[in-house]
Amino acid sequence: MYEFLTGPMVWISFGFFIIGLIVRGVRYIKGLDWKLDRVTYNENISYGVKGALRSILFWIFPYGTRSWRKNPWFTLWVFTMHFGLLFTPIFLLGHNILLKEKWGISLWTLPESVADGLTVIVIVSVVFLILRRIALPEVRIITNWYDYLMLLIAVSPFITGFLAYHRVPDYYFWLMAHIICGHIFLIAIPFTKLSHFLLFFMTRAQIGMDYGIKRGGMKGKGMAW
Repeated sequence: MYEFLTGPMVWISFGFFIIGLIVRGVRYIKGLDWKLDRVTYNENISYGVKGALRSILFWIFPYGTRSWRKNPWFTLWVFTMHFGLLFTPIFLLGHNILLKEKWGISLWTLPESVADGLTVIVIVSVVFLILRRIALPEVRIITNWYDYLMLLIAVSPFITGFLAYHRVPDYYFWLMAHIICGHIFLIAIPFTKLSHFLLFFMTRAQIGMDYGIKRGGMKGKGMAW
């Protein structure tokens, strides 16, 4: 089982992840109404590109937009959670040892204490987001079981990995659970709300382009920076 999960199943999971994201991206682009204001866009494409880049850059940095600054604590939690979600799996020592054994390549690795701390931050951040969804009426009313499932899928590799790393009883069970949860996470990304891994950048680019061309966004008019 271990050999299958760390061998062929890795190819399957990454296949779903990569091909699925490509399909989601293509479908998003095809879904746009390119006939609308085609002349305006064609004549002002440079402003559109600048607006798209500006929009993405302002939103990927903490407190770069008015919306982020209005909710400083929420912003802090969101950014620390996403930082841990992205960088911990990529630069984890154990993952890179496995990568070296299977494919002969390896990346720079985080100190184990740092990776352990980031794992705890991710888990605590998800718990915070769950409590926020329960406690705030304006958030609770738009939350359903699907939103909790997405949070569970995102955090489960970190919980199981943390338990396996610290050698709790039934180590092999938690190791297998960690690997399986990791595969579920990868496969789920293109087919669920977790696809904002890609679509966040595409929607921000679209909005930024629209403001940059049609609303004077490059001068800061009407944009929520």
